Amino acid sequence: MIGKLKGIVETLGDDTALIDVNGVCYEAHCSGRTLQALPRVGEAAVLFIEMIVREDMIRLYGFATEGEKSWFRLLMTVQGVGSRVALGILSILSPSDLSSAIALQDKAMVGRASGVGPKLAQRIVSELKGKVPAGVSIDAGAMGLQTALVEGNASGNVSDAVSALVNLGYGQAQASSALARVVAKEGEDTPTEKLIRLGLRELSS
Repeated sequence: MIGKLKGIVETLGDDTALIDVNGVCYEAHCSGRTLQALPRVGEAAVLFIEMIVREDMIRLYGFATEGEKSWFRLLMTVQGVGSRVALGILSILSPSDLSSAIALQDKAMVGRASGVGPKLAQRIVSELKGKVPAGVSIDAGAMGLQTALVEGNASGNVSDAVSALVNLGYGQAQASSALARVVAKEGEDTPTEKLIRLGLRELSS
């Protein structure tokens, strides 16, 4: 079984990467986040590999981190989640964001992925609750802010900024995570407009 590839980036496709390992090129299907993290064509790269063998095919799935690979495996245990849907979820959510979404039962955040409808999103967050892969952290700042929002203890400017980001289409956990990082740097008394602007910058980075 292939667990990791170390080689040179031969080509990058819409959802695949071709890695040259000592003259042998391996095609790996990757999430959008992994493809963005890979170096340019001709440069050295490392991919963590999940190899799926079936009667009619052998396919490699490549990931930038062990955490992303672990989440891919875990997502595939949910009925209705195939490799394409799992990669779609990992294309929009980092392992940490996904861990937070599952912990907070934020089905809207998971439902932003291509191919994930409301029922499947609910099944994913329900079945995977408490099953964060080893080595993948939950954003403690996001959890604390989310708890404060639920209990009504978050400051008005922070609460308004979270609402604004959610209205722009971001998940509650994702918005909370971004603003928790902003508040840690800028302080809770930062004006709402600035929180939103910096929050969007965090979400796009």
